[in-house]
Amino acid sequence: MLTVQSVQAPPRVVEENKALMAAAQKLEASFLAEMLKSAGLGATSKEFGGGAGEDQFSSFLVQEQAMAMVKAGGIGLSESLYEALKERQDEH
Repeated sequence: MLTVQSVQAPPRVVEENKALMAAAQKLEASFLAEMLKSAGLGATSKEFGGGAGEDQFSSFLVQEQAMAMVKAGGIGLSESLYEALKERQDEH
């Protein structure tokens, strides 16, 4: 009888791939955050504005909303970036 054993990548390769994916997701989140800012998300409303504090921390909110979008699937940019980074890493 033939037994099949699972083959796993060495831990170092798996960790490098996780680091590449994390970097790709951060880049996608930064891109989405800029797009959200351009769309007016995070702008202080005049009626219920929270003053200087709201202005200072609104960028954090936009960045977290962008990262949540990426974690939910995003726009596919992180996958493309990951593949490009992995291909470049494999060349070296």
